[in-house]
Amino acid sequence: MKLILLGAPGAGKGTQAEIISEQYGIPTISTGNIIRAALKNGTEMGLKAKSYIDAGELVPDEVVIGIIKERLSEPDCQNGYILDGFPRTIPQAEALDNMGFAIDAALSIEVPDDEIVKRMSGRRVCEKCGASYHTAYKKPEKDGVCNLCGGDLVIRKDDEPETVKNRLHVYHEQTEPLKAYYQNCGKLFTVQGQEEVADTTRLVLAELEKLI
Repeated sequence: MKLILLGAPGAGKGTQAEIISEQYGIPTISTGNIIRAALKNGTEMGLKAKSYIDAGELVPDEVVIGIIKERLSEPDCQNGYILDGFPRTIPQAEALDNMGFAIDAALSIEVPDDEIVKRMSGRRVCEKCGASYHTAYKKPEKDGVCNLCGGDLVIRKDDEPETVKNRLHVYHEQTEPLKAYYQNCGKLFTVQGQEEVADTTRLVLAELEKLI
């Protein structure tokens, strides 16, 4: 199974990728992780990426695509893989097609923006030990105080409502058009993200069973 996971930031793609990976015995290919691995291993594309990162610049598409190609050519991808975080744009999707790595499906996890803002802006992290909480789903025993070490609970910058809204804007503008791209190829499947991870997982696995 060769699968692309789509969905807005905060829709729970990462968790579902881990579950699918374990269920089907195929690796998850996360763009950030493989760029870090390419840097560490000093591959040709990793060295190219390093030159941009060291200069404080974004790694261009052609280098990211090269790193993806290196990773998908490894033996553990022969029976399938899950792409999480790539492609992010139509040109990247076209480049993936042109590389000859045909995918079986693109699965989009759908969660309304207001729900994503609620989920992410409600996260709290302990300054001392890093334990995580949520104002709605996982409240501490004492408001603003970590159950484990008594440290102060804070909201990370990435989880602030305005930051989340900005990330959603970028997603809708750059990545959401991929849904139409894969719909036109007859490869788009959608799942409505649920409050409980297990409920979303049940729907995801039911869709994937249709591919087997």
